[in-house]
Amino acid sequence: MRRWVFWVGVLISVALLIVALGGLNLSEVWLDLQQANLIWLVPGVSVYFVSVAVRSWRWGYLLQPARPLSIRQLYSVVVIGYMGNNIYPARAGEVLRSYVLRRKYGVAMSASLATVILERLFDGLVMLLFVAVTLPFAPLPEAYRLIVLGFSGLFGLALLVFFLIAGRPQFLQGLYQWGIETLLPQRLRPTAHSMLDNAVIGLQSLRSPRDTAIIFFSSTLIWLAETTKYWFVMHAFSFEVDFSVLMLMTAVVNLFTTIPSAPGYVGTFHAPGIAILEQFGVPQALATGYTVVLHAALWLPVTLLGAYYMLRESLTWADMDEAARRKAAGTASDDALPLADAPPDPAAVPLVTPETEREDVGVRL
Repeated sequence: MRRWVFWVGVLISVALLIVALGGLNLSEVWLDLQQANLIWLVPGVSVYFVSVAVRSWRWGYLLQPARPLSIRQLYSVVVIGYMGNNIYPARAGEVLRSYVLRRKYGVAMSASLATVILERLFDGLVMLLFVAVTLPFAPLPEAYRLIVLGFSGLFGLALLVFFLIAGRPQFLQGLYQWGIETLLPQRLRPTAHSMLDNAVIGLQSLRSPRDTAIIFFSSTLIWLAETTKYWFVMHAFSFEVDFSVLMLMTAVVNLFTTIPSAPGYVGTFHAPGIAILEQFGVPQALATGYTVVLHAALWLPVTLLGAYYMLRESLTWADMDEAARRKAAGTASDDALPLADAPPDPAAVPLVTPETEREDVGVRL
């Protein structure tokens, strides 16, 4: 709470809530909530957890160059990460799941964080695809057009840079080795080499057009499943919009959640969601009630399951604080990070240490 980014996020959340809830009649919202048929949350939450399984498979596919891991091994780690995103600001849960993966399976944080960034880039591209596909049927509110165009440029540029890195790893390796040997003191060079080598390994799936297509297809399935949850929750309320409108809402809401906000995406989730529903004739009170319930259905179940997995994995709040500290400090170093005392998995490949990575990285690249 001492960091300025946290307070900037809180201010953004408050500003968006003021915009979204201006002129709202709370008694109408309460009436709509009382009349909601919340049994529709059951299939909605169920399909969401199916999408989490697909997310786990996708992450395993991206992690193959570092270490093959199954959906069963990754599911709990992914859920713990989403719990961290829900209760810490600045998506610290992304670092938390890399932290847990390092602790449990020995995968270097720099390698897994590179794959996490790739996930976010592909998610962003799918969101922009949703916007492009639905615009002829569900025009975007004028106030959000420039913001979405800005996201388009950022995601496109970032993915282009990642493709260049993955396509020319030897050139990149020579470049950062020169920089490390020239600019850093001797004691920091091994750690810097290890982190950057592992990060490049984490991007190797982009070298194959087939792998890139598979990642993009699985990302599309994930977000279609999440939109299906929006559709199920909609049936709990007394309004109906086309599935294309919910695709647009899914895309814009999730693009907005990349903006700094208070923990749990307060405001950045609600303001665009309410605005898009109002654009298509849903009354403000009804749109607000739906968006609040939808946000709770997305936030609460995965947070509770993540807390259960955290206890099962013998993780403590100190571990979560450490992951959040690493996120705030912008470091993916594995220094002084212990491995869990777990029996070896006979189906798993041997753990990769920083030393063996440095010896073998030339062959991998």
